[in-house]
Amino acid sequence: MDKVYIIFWTQGGNTGAMASAIGDGVKAAGKEPVFLSPSEAKVSELTELNGFAMGCPAMGCEVLEETEMEPFVSEVESIINGKKIALFGSYGWGDGQWMRDWEERMKSAGAIIIGGEGIIAHEMPQDEDIELCKDLGKQLAEL
Repeated sequence: MDKVYIIFWTQGGNTGAMASAIGDGVKAAGKEPVFLSPSEAKVSELTELNGFAMGCPAMGCEVLEETEMEPFVSEVESIINGKKIALFGSYGWGDGQWMRDWEERMKSAGAIIIGGEGIIAHEMPQDEDIELCKDLGKQLAEL
């Protein structure tokens, strides 16, 4: 498939900037990034893919956004076994616990996380975060 799905929720734009950088990596590898919000994404389409990316910032007490992303991730758990996925997101407080919890949840459902862990950025992603995201996009394009 020539398309790479990047499904994300963003509030202040930081996680959106990470998604954009992942898309740049996908394009650099010769594929087409498809950016979707959780409400636009169809889990049935994801079953056909070798892998995809999901992004969400830390919300509240370091949890996923509860009205769109959490229900989407709950649905994805049923089809994730054996799939390679990328996780990413930003945070403004705490220490990244939401990402560690999300990684564990996806691994428990049978997912293979590209790079072994998600990419997190404190507030606005910096140059090194952007480069990590671009590299992640290239890896997704190679699946």
